[in-house]
Amino acid sequence: MDNRMKKFAMAALGGTLAGVLATTQIAGPLLAQDAAKSGNVYEQLDLFGDIFERIRAQYVEEVDAGELIEAAIDGMLTSLDPHSSYLSPDDAAQMRVQTRGEFGGLGIEVTQEEGFVKVVSPIDGTPADEAGVEAGDFITHVDGESVLGLSLDEAVTMMRGPVGSEILITIVREGEPEPFDVAIIRDTIKLTAVRTRTEGDTVVLRVTTFNDQTYANLEAGFKERVEEAGGMDAINGIVIDLRNNPGGLLTQAIRVSDAFLNEGEIVSTRGREIQDGERFNATEGDLADGKPIVVLINGGSASASEIVAGALQDHRRAIVVGTKSFGKGSVQTVMPLRSDGAMRLTTARYYTPSGRSIQALGVSPDIVVEQPRSPVDAAAEEEEETTRRPSRSEADLRGSLNNDSLTDDEIEQIQADRAKAEAAAALREEDYQLAYAIDILKGLSAIGGQD
Repeated sequence: MDNRMKKFAMAALGGTLAGVLATTQIAGPLLAQDAAKSGNVYEQLDLFGDIFERIRAQYVEEVDAGELIEAAIDGMLTSLDPHSSYLSPDDAAQMRVQTRGEFGGLGIEVTQEEGFVKVVSPIDGTPADEAGVEAGDFITHVDGESVLGLSLDEAVTMMRGPVGSEILITIVREGEPEPFDVAIIRDTIKLTAVRTRTEGDTVVLRVTTFNDQTYANLEAGFKERVEEAGGMDAINGIVIDLRNNPGGLLTQAIRVSDAFLNEGEIVSTRGREIQDGERFNATEGDLADGKPIVVLINGGSASASEIVAGALQDHRRAIVVGTKSFGKGSVQTVMPLRSDGAMRLTTARYYTPSGRSIQALGVSPDIVVEQPRSPVDAAAEEEEETTRRPSRSEADLRGSLNNDSLTDDEIEQIQADRAKAEAAAALREEDYQLAYAIDILKGLSAIGGQD
């Protein structure tokens, strides 16, 4: 008997006769209601059996009994929410491969909205990404066949196929007047969970997914970049780029958050029953030694990405920059079934350290920075280049005086700083949001240097 039952039993023993009588009086109707509910469930199951047998016997074509039952199970699960579903043995095996970081497909994470397939995000370097598929796109047709009315798993199955084969998807995109087709060659998707590089004095950690490799990739890549830069003192901060990261494993989101937090709650989950809730707390140790952090998010940042952004934001460990995230605040548990298939069931909601649920709302950036949808028109830019007068300075004038107040080393340092500034300006044309994040870290470093 658990503690709750013991408390209930003790309360019952301490009750008065009136209490016992009252309990007796209401117990009968409650038991009758429970019996009625159970009887109703059995009647519904009998109805299911009747329909199943009639389909097998009278449907215009012969049907596979196993496929009928799988369809019924999937229908039951998908009626709950967009993230609960049945996984056939093949799908379950594919999912296990995917969490290890290698799988076949187009390279997009999708959900379902208003009957259509919606792209949560394309995965970096995949066929879908290279073909120009964007977060927020709606896929309406696959090879000319409408996906409206199909379950998400059915639509995904339509998009699967042999590596090297071509698929034509029809996309509806906000801002585009008409739907348009995109041809994609299917390929084996090999995920590099974290790509690291330095931009000036800033380490950029591009986290593309949360799979089994994520934390290990992040830690190794970060340490490598810091060593190349000459140690932590040479680093002014870190950008964690979670844009278009569709999420993944909860455990990995917790480890990545913990990497930059010394203490405090990272995330909590709450199921239907209070006792099913869990809290996950940070352990001592900060991979970045307290260096400032900027987290980049956008509408393609979902699930595990939102856990990381929300945890670092709530603890004021990072400045969150970009646009509102996707808003998937639920946790799915994958439960193996006797058929070698599996059931993906939404079992909990998760909450950031301050108690926020991001379900449907997303994480709001501290600083909203939109990414320009397209670069300046190339023809206009070329015309501007031809008409622009070349810039000249004193140093370009024939016979100009040398600067006699600086040593050669100081002049080289000025030129190096100028080159960094020009590189930063070029980055603004390529990736405005990232350049903005790096500028924030430069500003924080400059202020810190004056103290």
